[in-house]
Amino acid sequence: MQSEQILERFKQLYNTLDRDSLTFELLNAVYGDDIQFEDCFHNIKGIESLFEYFDNLYENVNYIHFDFENHWVDEDSGMLTWTMSYQHPKLNGGHLISVKGASQLDFKHGKVVRHRDYFDGGALLYEHIPLLKRIIFFLKNRLA
Repeated sequence: MQSEQILERFKQLYNTLDRDSLTFELLNAVYGDDIQFEDCFHNIKGIESLFEYFDNLYENVNYIHFDFENHWVDEDSGMLTWTMSYQHPKLNGGHLISVKGASQLDFKHGKVVRHRDYFDGGALLYEHIPLLKRIIFFLKNRLA
């Protein structure tokens, strides 16, 4: 399978993935058994652990969507930029939150074997928790 096809399957996965559609088979169609997933909050190894992570993550998310903007691929890796929009009942008063980010992917045998996300953890989570929001904005203003 060519890199462009793997990337398209990846994008399709993330635009259909939610708490109702998540299955082990859905993830396993895109990710290899020994997937290494990393972001600023987690470092996950193995498809079973990744499934558990997504199962917990999507449990309380009311809405999630990715707008993929740009991508670059070569023979065994790819990079794409995106804007994720999501709603969680305990964050931002349940209103939509949008965060820009990028995913770096490595491919082997037609699947993603390494997935590293880059995004601002504060913009994703911390700035939408009332007490932390005030502290973060105070610190940002002091450093500006």
